[in-house]
Amino acid sequence: MNIQKIFENNKQWVSERLKADTKFFENLSKGQHPDFLYIGCSDSRVTVEDMMGMQPGEVFVHRNIANVVSNYDLNTLSVINYAVEHLKVKHIIVCGHYGCGGVKAAMDTTDLGILNPHLRNIKDVYRLHKEELNSIQDDDKKYKRLVELNVQEQCLNVLEKSFVQKAYRAGSLEVHGWVFDIKSGHLVDLQIDIDDATQGLTDIYTIN
Repeated sequence: MNIQKIFENNKQWVSERLKADTKFFENLSKGQHPDFLYIGCSDSRVTVEDMMGMQPGEVFVHRNIANVVSNYDLNTLSVINYAVEHLKVKHIIVCGHYGCGGVKAAMDTTDLGILNPHLRNIKDVYRLHKEELNSIQDDDKKYKRLVELNVQEQCLNVLEKSFVQKAYRAGSLEVHGWVFDIKSGHLVDLQIDIDDATQGLTDIYTIN
């Protein structure tokens, strides 16, 4: 696509917004008050607001390769902190997707240079669930299951954070694990029982 076409598309988008609501951008410029923090993959096929049916200003978004929440990534940690302590979001969503190239790469032994440290987070997920994953003979099913388990573990990584724990215990915050099925377009709620999932974390990670 020609870059100039993007600016033409933008003008058309602005025009359509103003036709529906003449004060749309005026109201949008006053600030943001989203209820949702979405942590997802950078994959170009996953369009956050579109698939959620949301409008600008309704979702605070952070994306990286394979929706990883690493304790060493200050960018991700800053986003979560800002969303919880300043925006006061009510929901944190970790959303992976089937067909994730980052998860696929983590299953391989190829040296990917600067990507290696990031993908190691997903390899750690494989290590934690090696017995279950190695019992799956079908490679595609194993791949999909690792996508799901990666979402589950990243939800736990979110819940390890002290400021998240405080909001969660106060009942003002919920954490959800989803997967986007690119082939169908549907969102899949993994129905992660957060209370059950965090039982093993209580003694180690809880901060009063």
